Amino acid sequence: MLAINVAGLLGSTPGTARRYPVADIRLDLGEDLLQAEPIVGSVRLTRTNRGLLVDGRLATSLVERCGRCLTPVTADVEVELREEALPTVDLETGKPVDLSGEEAVLRIDAQHVLDLEPAVREAVALAEPMNVLCRDACLGLCPDCGRDLNLEPHRHERGPDPRLAPLARLLDHERD
Repeated sequence: MLAINVAGLLGSTPGTARRYPVADIRLDLGEDLLQAEPIVGSVRLTRTNRGLLVDGRLATSLVERCGRCLTPVTADVEVELREEALPTVDLETGKPVDLSGEEAVLRIDAQHVLDLEPAVREAVALAEPMNVLCRDACLGLCPDCGRDLNLEPHRHERGPDPRLAPLARLLDHERD
């Protein structure tokens, strides 16, 4: 779980920083993404005058499909987190803090717990590679029969495209 109790850090002076290791984290990334390896790395939290600055470097591997032959492959993904986290309640008074103008920040809940899971999930999803290949020289799938050309290299004998028959007749007529 990527939830960190930050009450002690919120009570510190601005500039105070703490590093938290991240190891063996598996997240539900949705239907389209599957982790091949757990998330590892570290997160550094720095106290600011408003809340916390989250700075992290995380890595994982995703199960992908080759963009040419569709075989399963793993793709290494590295993400950097740079977020601001603001408390939802004042540490000293316990009264709610108005964050209505702060839509794009992480929230520290009333128990002073910072949940990084949504931010990490979003960062991994955005870092998913667009086109992964099983190897640089992947031959892909046969456009005629759909077989994997890496496993069964072959060619199909083709005659002229029947849609071009009228053009072929014109060429034959010019030759005569």
